[in-house]
Order: sequence, then structure tokens, then C-alpha cells
Amino acid sequence: MKVSAFVVAGSLLLSSGAIAQGVTDPQIAAIVVTANQVDIDAGKLATSMASSGEVKKFAEQMITDHTGVNKSAVDLVTKLKVTPEDNATSQSLKDGGEKNLANLKTLKGAAFDKAYIDHEVAYHEQVLAAVDKTLIPSASNADLKALLVKVRPAFVAHLEHAKHIQASLK
Repeated sequence: MKVSAFVVAGSLLLSSGAIAQGVTDPQIAAIVVTANQVDIDAGKLATSMASSGEVKKFAEQMITDHTGVNKSAVDLVTKLKVTPEDNATSQSLKDGGEKNLANLKTLKGAAFDKAYIDHEVAYHEQVLAAVDKTLIPSASNADLKALLVKVRPAFVAHLEHAKHIQASLK
């Protein structure tokens, strides 16, 4: 479908070149919080607009899980007295999230469900790549690195769940 392809293509916010190598801990904190907020915002929209009960349930899980990760991240940076530093990547995430929401708002029913889930698959694939290739290797604070390692399995589970739903929507 043209619209969902546009949404996915326009929303690969963490593509291989989007995160600069060697980001600092304050920049990582901003990236983590922003990436989670993008998924929370999309989930909130999906809970109100999705037509599939399975898609709504997935969206609710995204809100719950990503809110929890953000709370952990904010608690950690507060404890460490680190101020998240806005950067090109966190701004790109925010902008891409806003564009995704704008596109999703134009869709209804099965088209909405498919576009939302297609985006969730692509987004979680890119987040995992960024976590593995850039964020974990670049984190200098052991507690921050440990948080990233701790939440990684949840992102894997989200990706697998989204792929399962994606297959059922075809």
C-alpha cells in the first residue's frame, strides 16, 4: 500500500546514518527518552483509532512498556545528575514521530492498523540496530549502559509481537 510504505519509509528514524558514532551519555539520554516518547505517542493514537482489537492491545502495551523505560531513564539521569542533551538524532526522532502521527491521522480502519503496525516493525528494527551498534557501545556510564542492556529484550519482544500482528493483517 502506498500510504503505509510512505509512513515506513519516512519514519525510519534511526537509520544507520542517523545516529552519529560516539554520542555522549547526555545525548544518549535524550535519544532514549525521545525514542520512547515517539512510540508512546503513536500508541496513544492507535488506542483511539485502530479497528483491530489486537492492534489496540499492542498499542496499549507500547504505552505501558515505553512509559516504564522512560521512567527508568529519567530516574537514572536524575540520580546521575545528567541533563539529557538535545541533539540532531533526538530532534530527528521527534520530527519523524510528528510526521508519522500526521500520516496515521489521515487513515482509518484496516489501513490505519496496517500502517501503524508496519511502522512499529520498522521502528523497532531500527531502534534495536541503534541500541546494538551505537547506544550501548557509546555509553560511558556503566549504569546507563546497564539500562540499555536491560531494556533491549523488551524491544526484541515488541518487534516479534509486531511482526506477528503484521503477518495476521495481510
